[in-house]
Amino acid sequence: MKSPIRIGIVGMGGFAGWHHNTVAKLEERGEARLICTCDPAAASFVAQQEAWKFSARGVSVFPDYRTMLDACHRQLDLLVVPTPIQLHAEMHRAGVELGLPVYLEKPPTLDYLELEEMIVRDRSARKSSLVGFNFIIEKPRLALKQRILSGEFGAVRGATLVALWPRPADYFRRNSWAGRLMMGDRVVLDSCFGNANAHFVHNLLFWVGGPELYSWAPPAAVRAELYRAHAIEGADTFFVEADTTSGVNLRFALSHACTGGSSHTETVTCDKATLRYIVGQFAEVRWTDGRVERITLDEFDGLAENHLDYYRYLRGESARPATLLTDTRPFVALNDLAYVSSGKIASFPPALVTAVCDAKEQKDYVNVAGMQAAQENFLLRGIWPSTSGWTREPGAVATPADLPRFRDTVRAMAGR
Repeated sequence: MKSPIRIGIVGMGGFAGWHHNTVAKLEERGEARLICTCDPAAASFVAQQEAWKFSARGVSVFPDYRTMLDACHRQLDLLVVPTPIQLHAEMHRAGVELGLPVYLEKPPTLDYLELEEMIVRDRSARKSSLVGFNFIIEKPRLALKQRILSGEFGAVRGATLVALWPRPADYFRRNSWAGRLMMGDRVVLDSCFGNANAHFVHNLLFWVGGPELYSWAPPAAVRAELYRAHAIEGADTFFVEADTTSGVNLRFALSHACTGGSSHTETVTCDKATLRYIVGQFAEVRWTDGRVERITLDEFDGLAENHLDYYRYLRGESARPATLLTDTRPFVALNDLAYVSSGKIASFPPALVTAVCDAKEQKDYVNVAGMQAAQENFLLRGIWPSTSGWTREPGAVATPADLPRFRDTVRAMAGR
């Protein structure tokens, strides 16, 4: 019989709570065992600790991750790090230096130089770290990517992503780093691109990567316009166009400055067919000859499945984690070059912004008039918002050679 993977989780609040819920369920199945956890505000999570049955499960609770690792690292097979973005690198280092594989919540970092340091450090680990981009291992996604690589749909010409994910004002007060560009001297870049919709941007790069199945396309040239409607330091709306090193054009438009239900669609255009993929709903292949192939997406618990997939790797049952640190280079570079290209974060014209109170939720939202139309014009016709009434100059083209300008650009945006 296989032994449960012995786990330490850093944190109890925010998304760490989802990891605790997941590990508790997997523990019931004999897949995992939570050995320890920590949080500087552990006393404020008494109710959660009772709900997670820490006492009955024998879980040790510590005030910080270093004390936890000092006491428990020899008992662990895995360290899970679902903490603020700017803390990932130091916590990854602490785990790796003790010989522990690390499950890093996405994104690993949003600083391309810090990522390279993490990649070098990870080479000394006995097992590679996993970055928790949840949807790469969906079986229908992998099957469609295989079909793309086989040439069944013809050459890939382009890919798009559209996402409208409303977020109320208190979303940007959920913690000290929400909506921030920097914390001290550390890059954060919490945004719909870098955080909430990061899965889908990573997916987009996966669709157009090759020639291997687990491959992501690096950006060769990026142009972007960043906007904000909320009272935050960072951006809540992104319009980004990129050409990959293989010549495929990508466009995506993302925003939190909207109301209504959340929506997102990934589209891949090939010579013989167009593929649409909506996580949690369906996938569709529309052939140029008129045929339509619809693929049902079964229920998929992304967090649980990624835990299980990583456990299989740790047990030697699979060759690699779904997303290695090296696999995130295209995503991090694309994110960083979007800031370099945009040069600034423009505020929406006040006439376009409406404050909306959701009576049912008792939460305040902001809605930018014409957001959906602007996204459609950009994705379908290449029309930038700056040329159609949203006051700002167009973003400049940025290439990987411009990455050394990234930190200074972000500091200037943050008024440092």
